[in-house]
Amino acid sequence: MRIRVLRPFLASATFLTLCLALSPSSPVEAAQTQSTAAPAAPLKVNFVDIAEKAGLTVDNVYGGVDSKKYIIETTGSGIAVIDYDKDGWPDLFFVNGTTLDGAKGKDLSNRLYHNNHDGTFTDVTKKANLWHAGWGQGACVGDYDNDGNDDLFVTYYGKNILYHNNGNGTFTDVSEKAGVAGSGKMWGTGCAFVDYDRDGKLDLFVANYVDFDLSTAPAPGERPTCIWKGAPVMCGPRGLPWTKNLLYHNKGDGTFEDVTDKARIDKTNGHYSFSVSVVDYDDDGWPDIFVACDSTPAILYHNNHDGTFTDVAVTLGAAFNEDGREQAGMGSTVADYDGDGRLDIFKTNFSDDTSTLLHNDGPPGFTDATTAAGLGLQTKYLGWGTMFFDIDNDGWPDLILANGHVYPEVDKFKLGSDYAEPRLLYRNYGDGKFTDLSTTSGPGISAPHASRGVAVADLWNDGRQSVIISNMNERPLLLVNEVKYSNHWIAFKAIGTKSNRSGIGAKIQVTAGKRVFVNEVRSGSSYNSSSDLRVHFGLGTATSVDTVEVRWPSGETERFTAKVDQVNTLKEGSGEKVAAAKK
Repeated sequence: MRIRVLRPFLASATFLTLCLALSPSSPVEAAQTQSTAAPAAPLKVNFVDIAEKAGLTVDNVYGGVDSKKYIIETTGSGIAVIDYDKDGWPDLFFVNGTTLDGAKGKDLSNRLYHNNHDGTFTDVTKKANLWHAGWGQGACVGDYDNDGNDDLFVTYYGKNILYHNNGNGTFTDVSEKAGVAGSGKMWGTGCAFVDYDRDGKLDLFVANYVDFDLSTAPAPGERPTCIWKGAPVMCGPRGLPWTKNLLYHNKGDGTFEDVTDKARIDKTNGHYSFSVSVVDYDDDGWPDIFVACDSTPAILYHNNHDGTFTDVAVTLGAAFNEDGREQAGMGSTVADYDGDGRLDIFKTNFSDDTSTLLHNDGPPGFTDATTAAGLGLQTKYLGWGTMFFDIDNDGWPDLILANGHVYPEVDKFKLGSDYAEPRLLYRNYGDGKFTDLSTTSGPGISAPHASRGVAVADLWNDGRQSVIISNMNERPLLLVNEVKYSNHWIAFKAIGTKSNRSGIGAKIQVTAGKRVFVNEVRSGSSYNSSSDLRVHFGLGTATSVDTVEVRWPSGETERFTAKVDQVNTLKEGSGEKVAAAKK
């Protein structure tokens, strides 16, 4: 998880970076020209943690507390937002971990909390048949069998689990039968349901981290890679063997086929892969896959439309930061932060480094806009889960980052970092730049925790998005903003018919006056987490929208009417067909 020293530029990457820096559409110039209005007044924000009051009280147990002997104890786990009972209110699933000794006497199971519609949740884990313990990592949501009930996939160090939603409040473990449990010798991390071949059935992508064997793992201080700032710490990932990512093709009969080699996913071997964000970065209607990688270059799998993928991260400027260095990538999130109609990528990294904002320039690729956007000032913290979300519904996606170190020893040895760290909150002012609101946004942001997963959801269908965060060896956080704003919003639940039932991969574009908003239905993102499948847009002062267009994974585009300040259901086939635009 440590950062590599400066590496020589690849000639092609250097030339590309120079070209993008001189491009008239670069984010630096965009930040200077997008808005000539006077700076807006500071936004009043007060996030508070209501998790305990809401009933989210079970600790996430994960490795040692005061020290961690092996890397398996450090990664923590994610969160999934899933409306498992289809009542229209998002429920919460927390992936849990364990300890080297099995955490005797502690409750180690994952947790499913039912949304009671009144600001509280009820633990229904046992009732839903989801009781399971192990080195849990991540989770993603999608209706893989198109029966109208969202299913749940959970990654582990060991065998992964696919839970089929039975539609009656319970789940069944179908992992082995479906062919997605894995060998039991891999370390699954991020995952995402994605219909990569657009056949109407959700396929499954699983990132894997390290080929780790506890019986042969080196001890702290045993190797040069097991020392950090002079202190003996757990080893890895450097010095440990990598393992490959996996792609499973949905056969439509309840089973999946491992097509990793056939799809050329295996061609990117040599990475320590963490979080997964599916994003159609080139807007060709075919889903691509971004993977944040620890201590190795990031991966951007371009969908070749023929069942195969090609890693184009280096060619398009998404593999390294602006200095040409690989980073210790942890989490990632996607949004059109500057309103140019193209989806951008934000990635969190290790301490003593910046996070990375990859501005989507369209052809030929991405520019590292971190510094230009004002996101390059905080280097102290170690980032994990992150999400774009609109704090005040002004129509400009803001950013939250969850932080926490991997070495508890930093407190003991006074190494310049803290194990528990505050969150970071950035406001997007719509001029291509962000402002750090972290110290003025309430105790929910400033109180230190060793955090990992982050998910965002409109838990009470009032247009105010809450932030859910998992922590190491303590209960989660449920952050709500006590400040109310007068801005309007609109949200959409996509239901596919020809496309997959969850609508995953659908591109939703909303026009309101001079503003055009765009995003996609996405399974998996942040750090090994899955947020609300419903797509939310802040609208600012707009009291209505002019058009809503959906480009479905099937390739069809439809126009719908929709009302503001509510969740609108968009069912494929019920809108007005729109002729495909020529490119």
